[in-house]
Amino acid sequence: MAADVKIKICGLRTEETVQTAVKMGADYIGFVFFAKSPRFVTPSQNAALAVHIPAEVTKVGLVVDADDASLENIISEGAVDMLQLQGKETPARVAEIKAKTGLPVMKALGVSDERDLAALEAYIGIADQLLIDAKPPKGAELPGGNGLAFDWTLLKGATIAAPWMLAGGLTPDNVATALLVTGARQVDVSTGVERKAGEKDIAKMTAFIKNAKSKPSQ
Repeated sequence: MAADVKIKICGLRTEETVQTAVKMGADYIGFVFFAKSPRFVTPSQNAALAVHIPAEVTKVGLVVDADDASLENIISEGAVDMLQLQGKETPARVAEIKAKTGLPVMKALGVSDERDLAALEAYIGIADQLLIDAKPPKGAELPGGNGLAFDWTLLKGATIAAPWMLAGGLTPDNVATALLVTGARQVDVSTGVERKAGEKDIAKMTAFIKNAKSKPSQ
């Protein structure tokens, strides 16, 4: 069994989905503070949902190139334990956000080829975790949550000197394969457990967590 695999369900907006994620054993629950996203919540909505999340489950706030005032508002009005930086934040900006907020930071980076993997190095030792996602298509309004996968074999045998999480195009049907191919110990899902953009499907969420947690060890 792969009970040690950690799971993040991102883009939750309702009490029912938050409670389901907690009940099924999600390790991280993500809240999207990006207004263009169909999964957007305000800090006050996040705070109201967070009361249903026990302390052992990490509440992650996803932001995209947020300025200091926006971050301050999220932290003061919302309820997050970690920030996920999904934009074009430089290593210097990541370090600055960590210093100013006092929160751990996960930096998301889009991957489509080996050159993108090499770009991860600049964030090692600065970001607390890395989220390795599919690179968004040209012209996409969303920097993540597009339901796209990348070539997982790029990560096969890769040595990444920081905690990292796999994202991009994961579903209940392919998460076990993704874990086997990449060697990931953490996975992140949003679009793959939705019935339509921004609306989570309880059955898909349940199946995703079950399938990820029961992946055979290699």
